[in-house]
Amino acid sequence: MRAVDLYAGIGGWSLGLRLAGVEVVASYEWWQPAIDTHNGNHGGDFGAVDIRKLALSDLPSGIDLVVGSPPCTEFSYSNRGGSGNLSEGLKDLVKFLEVVEHLKPRYWALENVPRVAEVLRKGFDDPKHALYRFRKLKPQIEVIDFSDYGAPQSRRRCIAGNIPFDLIKAYRISLPRRTLGDVVHAVATADEVEDPVWGVRLPVSALTEHQAEAALNAEELRMNREAKTYHPVYNNMAFPDPLDAPARTVTATCTRVSRESIVIADQARPGQFRRLTVRERASLQGFPITYQFYAKSFSEKAKMVGNAIPPTFTYLVACAAQGVTAKAFKPFREAGQALTLPSKTARVTAPDSEGRSYPAKRGFRFALPGLRFKSGMRFDLSNGVDEDGASWRVRFFFGPSKDIREVDLDGSVMADLRRDLAGTAFSDFRARLVKAEAELSRTSPQGVQDRWTHRAKGLGPFEVADLLGDLSQELLALLEETMTDREAAAPFVRQVASSAPGIGPAPGLRKVERYALPVLAGFIIGDWFNTLGWHSRHKAAA
Repeated sequence: MRAVDLYAGIGGWSLGLRLAGVEVVASYEWWQPAIDTHNGNHGGDFGAVDIRKLALSDLPSGIDLVVGSPPCTEFSYSNRGGSGNLSEGLKDLVKFLEVVEHLKPRYWALENVPRVAEVLRKGFDDPKHALYRFRKLKPQIEVIDFSDYGAPQSRRRCIAGNIPFDLIKAYRISLPRRTLGDVVHAVATADEVEDPVWGVRLPVSALTEHQAEAALNAEELRMNREAKTYHPVYNNMAFPDPLDAPARTVTATCTRVSRESIVIADQARPGQFRRLTVRERASLQGFPITYQFYAKSFSEKAKMVGNAIPPTFTYLVACAAQGVTAKAFKPFREAGQALTLPSKTARVTAPDSEGRSYPAKRGFRFALPGLRFKSGMRFDLSNGVDEDGASWRVRFFFGPSKDIREVDLDGSVMADLRRDLAGTAFSDFRARLVKAEAELSRTSPQGVQDRWTHRAKGLGPFEVADLLGDLSQELLALLEETMTDREAAAPFVRQVASSAPGIGPAPGLRKVERYALPVLAGFIIGDWFNTLGWHSRHKAAA
């Protein structure tokens, strides 16, 4: 079979097709590092092409299979919360389908993020849509998880086309389920490395892209743990990432403090944690250990790997397009025996180092320890920086993601409760608040910001958040011990929450009531902190 690879990237489509015996007669891509990687691994010499401007008359003839992965950025929910420019992204879908319509191959397959499935379905049904003119192609549209098809990562993607999906699904019986641990352990050997998917072997001296980076420092570790296990908006993730299951999706952007970064316990340095190497990420994507990545930086390599399609799946597409039955299917490890190292080894690129300086307006927003209720409700400490300097504030949010309400903790809660909490027990707690204020007085709001941006030492925002969390827990214990009418807390916090600005009745009030006492403790501590003279004294002194 003869194939054309559109939006070819680093060769995820081409590798799988060639391992299955399909001839890829033309590949098209615009990003030079991806082109260099594609050419370096496949012996090609194609140059950069703006596929949107590609003349249909310049395409080769006699094509049996058209494949490709148009850019997904504008369709991805991770891009500005799903607010990408859909009309811009549609241009590449239109171009891909134009090529299919022009070449009239026997089979074609398009890969993209799951959201594209609904874009395609809507486009083929809506006469006013840019895709409507391609409705006669009548593709089958599936959203699959590549971990079900041999890749060691959970990666959900839309696959559209007229390939024999039933054959691809029939191959699954021959595909072992691989895990993150399979990859990590395979490349950690001190002797010969055996590819965890394709079975090809290399001496450890020939293994590239496996340079170890510095372990996460205390701040990075805290930020990763907080972002994954106590994110203020999204659902919780495991920390560290478990090795006994397929990895989470390998992404194109992966900083040392990203919620999306895969972080594992460092086997070589007990008690420490690290991100994955480029080689580990590539293996999770299904690229063999022989594959080289020709780029000038760690971040470029991470980007090209994260944007690729796993060749494990493209191999299945090629087999199905050729009518290979499940009985005649050749497993990955058998096909992988044909793999060899390219003649040119990729340059060594040092991993990213830990951050040493940050912008003066570096943002901070993390949930308060002891006041975490998972999704739908949270107390957090956040900052703001303007011409007058830094400011810090405790904020309370509740409700679903599409209708989040905020209670303004401006001292009014304390005023309303002053009469009820004027007893001896709370008077004792006021002494604890005085002590806490003395701890804060060792620095200033700007001093906390300077610590956060690594411009000074001293009390940092995580220490402030921990202090407020400890106070909340101490106050909660006091309320549980001394509050004679606990049931009165529920209607009180409901009334406070109901006053939050918004259109229509406030959502999520049942959860607020269910956690009435801890919410009440959070209200009080937030009110106290937000109205401290500590916030304004440094400005008066300045």
